[in-house]
Amino acid sequence: MSSTPRHALPRLVIVPGLGDSGPQHWQTLWEQKFGAARVRQDDPENPTPEGWAARLQEVVEATPGPLVLVAHSCGVPTVAHWAQLYPVSERVKGALLVAPPDTDNATLQREHPAACQMAPLPLRPLPFPALVVASETDPFCTPERAAAFAAAWDAAFVTAGEAGHINTASGHGDWPEGEVLLSEALNAWTPQGFTQL
Repeated sequence: MSSTPRHALPRLVIVPGLGDSGPQHWQTLWEQKFGAARVRQDDPENPTPEGWAARLQEVVEATPGPLVLVAHSCGVPTVAHWAQLYPVSERVKGALLVAPPDTDNATLQREHPAACQMAPLPLRPLPFPALVVASETDPFCTPERAAAFAAAWDAAFVTAGEAGHINTASGHGDWPEGEVLLSEALNAWTPQGFTQL
């Protein structure tokens, strides 16, 4: 009696934004829940494209097996810069890109000027499949701009509704809706037979 081969679920790589996502942030909860790898920046309050991309590269190189990147806020431009600065391993099967910041956004420039150090955002197609998740009420990026980023990156795009910045402050702790989106993306990105979340 034969059965469909089962393969290991790709390892998640958490790519936080400013402040390294606190203990109640969904990225931290997912790290604990799924045994994810995590990118830890030397200075989580002072992003630079080269520095943050280099740390992501270190984590990718150190984490074996197939990988899926899970980025939030400033973690999203980190992934975009990394994909331009480094040859991307075939082990990277996709990326979930949540609440990308718009460095031209006046609220972002006023409230989190350090985030604007990630400008300009790379706008070339990513070398792996990706899903951009944006909110209709994100103070740091309009849904129209987020959709434009997704189109430039050749990524799929979905809206999370009126969800603020999709972080702890907007009431997104465990974020089960995000887990559903990730599971659906994994179905599309990974071969038939991969286990699910």
